[in-house]
Amino acid sequence: MRNTIHLTFFNFHDFGFAELNRIFAAVRTIPMLVKTEAIVLHAFKYGETRMIVDLFTRESGRLSFIVPLPKTAKSRLKKQYFQPMTLLEVECDLRQRVQLQKLKDARLLSAYISIPFSPEKLALSLFTAEFLYHALRSEQQNVPLFAYISDSMQWLDMAISNYANFHLTFLMRMSRFLGFYPNLEARGYDSQEDLNLLFDLREGRFSSTVPMHRDFLQPDEARLIRLLMRMDFPTMHLFHLSRHDRNRITEVLLHYYRLHIPQFPELKSLSVLQELWNP
Repeated sequence: MRNTIHLTFFNFHDFGFAELNRIFAAVRTIPMLVKTEAIVLHAFKYGETRMIVDLFTRESGRLSFIVPLPKTAKSRLKKQYFQPMTLLEVECDLRQRVQLQKLKDARLLSAYISIPFSPEKLALSLFTAEFLYHALRSEQQNVPLFAYISDSMQWLDMAISNYANFHLTFLMRMSRFLGFYPNLEARGYDSQEDLNLLFDLREGRFSSTVPMHRDFLQPDEARLIRLLMRMDFPTMHLFHLSRHDRNRITEVLLHYYRLHIPQFPELKSLSVLQELWNP
């Protein structure tokens, strides 16, 4: 039976600090039933009978769950539901200030048709999951960001070809949601002046002067930032890049994120991604 609290009017001055702390502690431990869409970021086995799953949810942002390993094929929480970037609909009891929440139920929101069976798409998916696991470490509710990630993955799943630049477009456009999308400062994309601008990675802006630090791009690579800002999923195939260029842009974007997100690490999945597609 769920805990309930009957609210009455009372004078807080009638209670000491110890009593008030106990009251507030009891309120914080009351579970709140939440049904929400979620994206799996990471899962690993914890002991012999459980696993820890990190989700980015539509309603509550980033959350971690302790999930029992399924004992039979009929278990509601199936292990295959917790593969990276799986789109789920979950039901959980959320408690404030609890590090590991309890998951009551989960079901597939939208099953991928092609990603699990395409080596290239699977590599892109795993890279995206590892990237988001670190980029969304403390992200609170952000419905537009959740929709962007979900829509992006479903676009990748439905794409038949021309998705080699998916991760470049995804990373650049996601910086807008996190607050450090490059600032154009009302400059025209194709003016002659812009062709000679540097790009300050720390400030996220184009500049005609060399900054007092080393985190900037020379004009030839600064142009790649303007190129990325013109890309979207339907048109990104029009921008022909070699494997070398694509890998260099990926390195620049990840460095950009490291400058703006504390403790953003090297990504293990990057080496696999760098070997995809022809030189």
